[in-house]
Amino acid sequence: MSENLTVGWIGAGRMGASMVSRLDRAGYAPVVWNRTRSKAEATGCTVVDSIADLRSLDVVFTMVSTPADLEEVLLGEDGLLADPASVPAVLVDCSTVSTESSELVRAECLSRGVAFLAAPVSGNGKVAAAGKLSIAASGPAETFDQVEPLLSAIGKSVTYVGEGDVARLVKICHNLMLGVVTQCMAEITVLAEKGGVSRAAFLDFLNDSVMGSVFTRYKSPAFVNLDYTPTFTPLLLRKDFDLGLAVGHELDVPMPLAALTAQLVQQTVSSGRVTEDFAILLDQQAAASGMTLKPEDTQVDDGLGSES
Repeated sequence: MSENLTVGWIGAGRMGASMVSRLDRAGYAPVVWNRTRSKAEATGCTVVDSIADLRSLDVVFTMVSTPADLEEVLLGEDGLLADPASVPAVLVDCSTVSTESSELVRAECLSRGVAFLAAPVSGNGKVAAAGKLSIAASGPAETFDQVEPLLSAIGKSVTYVGEGDVARLVKICHNLMLGVVTQCMAEITVLAEKGGVSRAAFLDFLNDSVMGSVFTRYKSPAFVNLDYTPTFTPLLLRKDFDLGLAVGHELDVPMPLAALTAQLVQQTVSSGRVTEDFAILLDQQAAASGMTLKPEDTQVDDGLGSES
């Protein structure tokens, strides 16, 4: 497909807005629908009042929060696929949903002659805005080849992982590691601080060591300054742990670390702090260690920078 194709977008939340803005800057001029119109307007893209206005486009992306949301915007009374006589050529779903939900959508697309690609992403709105998302895609190889330029406009890394809905499994595995690593990071940071080392100094050392990563560096400002502006909430992380542990049960894969971390994530949800970032695992670990943390008010590089 060329840059002349027409592109639609459903879902302009924190993630979706940053992603569709990158498509717009790449010259694809996407047309956007969002349940709350003002969020769609904030992207600077052309906005439509109805999902039905996207049905005639070549490619439509979806980026929503839950399987129920995905099924509603696609299969509901006014959904994208509600009229079999008017459907897009390709549907690309970037949401994190269960394999079962994805399979349902794939079957509905197949029955209507719509090519379907699952393309969940790794990152959040700020990562997306910096052009550093990683995308795993699965579905027909020829469909991936057609839309790969669009995916590459959204993220820095696009990996075709196979047929069917295996990209969903890849994303779920990724988010299980996200939670486990963050809990580990919280534990060792609290241990270092209780022993007399500032969080800023410890994380500066960690990030420059072989154990540091893009993620640990990115999360360091939140840990140092206790800035829990949400990038990914405990509720969303709990959802992914529920999905991951269910797949582990189905495939007979023991997951003791994931199971323990799931309980700690549940504890953050039970505390009521569900609108903050999941980095509140740090506060939870400190409380369990008899500590009350204070912001260090230190400038910390998140390592993201920005890309055009």
